[in-house]
Amino acid sequence: MHKIFVFGTLKEGFPNYQTNKGISFRNEFVTKENYSLYLIGDRYSPWLVFESNCSSPVKGQVFEINDEALAAMDTLERINEPDGYRKFDTTVICLESGDEFTVLAYGKPPEMLDKSAIKLKLSGEYNIEHAKLYRSRYS
Repeated sequence: MHKIFVFGTLKEGFPNYQTNKGISFRNEFVTKENYSLYLIGDRYSPWLVFESNCSSPVKGQVFEINDEALAAMDTLERINEPDGYRKFDTTVICLESGDEFTVLAYGKPPEMLDKSAIKLKLSGEYNIEHAKLYRSRYS
């Protein structure tokens, strides 16, 4: 089993949650490191970007998933495509207990960020109002 941190459309109640076949692990989490979080392009896709001078930790959920569920998420996040997300390890902190866990997450390196495509810089959390702007690649 893997633990994966989701911060955007894969969260429970969000547009791509149907792809998330994991089991919710505890409650809310926040990344130990600061990352930049943006809405990008005409689809308003949420991007977690590994930038220096980042604004804040990112809030999200952690799920326990098997290899099959991870493969489905990898496909959705297009990790093998040149413009797809990159899977990486990060440390998250459980907001309820303060416990730390090393988990998988999806993000983008800064060289993939076209600043002209930024629709909105978020303050550490992708919420349901942001999700209303999102447009699936497949719709």
